[in-house]
Amino acid sequence: MRPACSEKLTLVREHSLVPIGMTTILPESAHQVRHLESELIRSFHGYGYDEIILPTFEYLDVLAPGLEPTLIENSYKIIDRTTGRVLLLRPDVTAQIARTVAMGMVGARLPLRLSYRATVFRYEPEHVGRDRELFQVGAELIGADDPSADCEMIILMIESLRQVGLQSFKISLGHVGFFKSLLVQAGLSAEGRKRAEEAASRKALPRLEEILSQERVKQRSVQRILAALELCGTDKVLVEGRKLAKGEKPLIQALERLTTVYETVCASGFEDSVLLDLGELRGFDYYDGVVFDVFADGIGVELGGGGRYDHLIGRFGRNLPSTGFALNVDRLFRSLALSGTGKPIDSEVLVIAPLGSLKELVAVARQLRHAGMRVIQRSIAASGQDLLKIAAAVGLEAETPTTIVVGIERSDPDHVLVMQQTPAARAEGLTTSLRLHKRTVLKDNLVSALRASHEEVS
Repeated sequence: MRPACSEKLTLVREHSLVPIGMTTILPESAHQVRHLESELIRSFHGYGYDEIILPTFEYLDVLAPGLEPTLIENSYKIIDRTTGRVLLLRPDVTAQIARTVAMGMVGARLPLRLSYRATVFRYEPEHVGRDRELFQVGAELIGADDPSADCEMIILMIESLRQVGLQSFKISLGHVGFFKSLLVQAGLSAEGRKRAEEAASRKALPRLEEILSQERVKQRSVQRILAALELCGTDKVLVEGRKLAKGEKPLIQALERLTTVYETVCASGFEDSVLLDLGELRGFDYYDGVVFDVFADGIGVELGGGGRYDHLIGRFGRNLPSTGFALNVDRLFRSLALSGTGKPIDSEVLVIAPLGSLKELVAVARQLRHAGMRVIQRSIAASGQDLLKIAAAVGLEAETPTTIVVGIERSDPDHVLVMQQTPAARAEGLTTSLRLHKRTVLKDNLVSALRASHEEVS
């Protein structure tokens, strides 16, 4: 999903035909990305989440209540030629779902379980190195306000990541109410709290200290705030958090909710995947409860995350307790590639026949497609051993694991020749017909024979 050579990208950028921060996904990667998205949506569906498709454009004045000012500023806007109103390219899916639920689905039976795959657009300065076009897959649970709902979202994300093949990752779990309450207790102004939260979400401690100094926060409160940001780890974090809370009700309530969620997730068998972080804030101002991010080795930013937003939908109508998460498909795709643990895409089958065996070629290709296989068919002006040699060369050149030759023996029309690269040859990148395993298979047994060989290789 990225150019193989970043240096080349830099050289051509001045004359690039593609806007900076936008992505072209070439066929092989596109196939893998769509497969990844479909696997995630299928995993969500198993938990009862139904997919919703949202508009790419929204009226700015309609969606604005759900967006923070910085996000509105970084949105792409155009004028609607029909109405003259300002349109913006979708910068955030959660706000769209909140608007949709409040304005059109409030009569639906609660809780609602919705999933989506969507592209969001946000302006980022070029030097930051972030994309401006983001591919996301996510889920939202609306109308449930209890720890089991928080646990459901976290476990759904963990199991979905494992389902697509990512085994090594960490969930950073926190509660925004704890840190925000510390800021309130310290006496920061509303503007000061906002700036402090932004600095804390980036783990920018020098900037946070500067803000606390400007707000004339007492040193004892400064120490509590900075100490909270350092509290990361396992259940000992909760013990230290209670010491910082000093019995203050908002802080204790946040810790109690976080404790219940953490212990439940760990008891469900995911203890090795979860870490506590009392400085976890997510960076969106609508989060107001348990929040979480997911990280994997080799990717310097989070793969995704989410949390509770009990008051966002109320900006468009009545409050509905809600929680959800989104995964960045591009980052997840790269993480799977780095880890080498991604699930393989179903193998392609190449079917080849001489020009005079067109009907047989079509029949065999249809048989395999009906069995759910991806099939490429091709006619060749050759016969006998020439056909065999050409078919082997074409299959190896196309890097197709399985090549089926129809009509190789006119005297035996009920059989086809199956040529498959051995696992060792594929692993070593060998491209010689001597590395092909060849066997004759009865047409009626072709599907079962291919499935059996695929299982052996897997």
